[in-house]
Amino acid sequence: MNNYEDVLKLLLEAVKGKEADSVTPGNSNDIPVGVSNRHIHLSQKDLDSLFGKDYQLTKLKDLSQTGQYACKETVIICGKKGAIEKVRILGPVRSKTQVEVLAGDCIKLGAVPHVRLSGDLNRTSGITLVGPKGSVQIEEGLIVAQRHIHMTPDDAKNLGVCDGDIVSIKFDDLRGGVYNNVAVRANDASTLECHLDIEEANAMGINSKSKITIVK
Repeated sequence: MNNYEDVLKLLLEAVKGKEADSVTPGNSNDIPVGVSNRHIHLSQKDLDSLFGKDYQLTKLKDLSQTGQYACKETVIICGKKGAIEKVRILGPVRSKTQVEVLAGDCIKLGAVPHVRLSGDLNRTSGITLVGPKGSVQIEEGLIVAQRHIHMTPDDAKNLGVCDGDIVSIKFDDLRGGVYNNVAVRANDASTLECHLDIEEANAMGINSKSKITIVK
């Protein structure tokens, strides 16, 4: 009898341990939110054209995603209908210049709003960039960022999602609701955070202290 009771006790402890380690997919409300304004990522070639040969960006502050930072430098972006001044540059430099704006900015600029994930620039709008040492006309690279969630592969496993999944997210704040078409971006270099732009955040009264729940 004692042996039977000992085995039963071990089995119950093992089951409890598995329950404690598991996360019900789509039921986490511990995902923080990062709210972003319009900004630009520059290639070294375009950085040199705007600020001078071999120019190095000046770090202003680190961002939540490892290795990324806001810079002291800003540029002017010019479209067919208007311009926006003091658009912040984010570092480090990239292989290709990418300008991320708000949907409302596209009306002011006279540009077609292409909602894309970062790096997906094929057949997007072009724009003119003006810096202190010159200007650059890019043929494509102006996007409205698709809302997305950065996470590690372990985070994705715990949340019951995979890299590339499209999910919905729920906010329970005063003006809360549900956003659909949220992309999951899972890789080892990421920090768990949902990225929205200012327009999306303001529509639901969201700030950097808000948390989200993934729903499917």
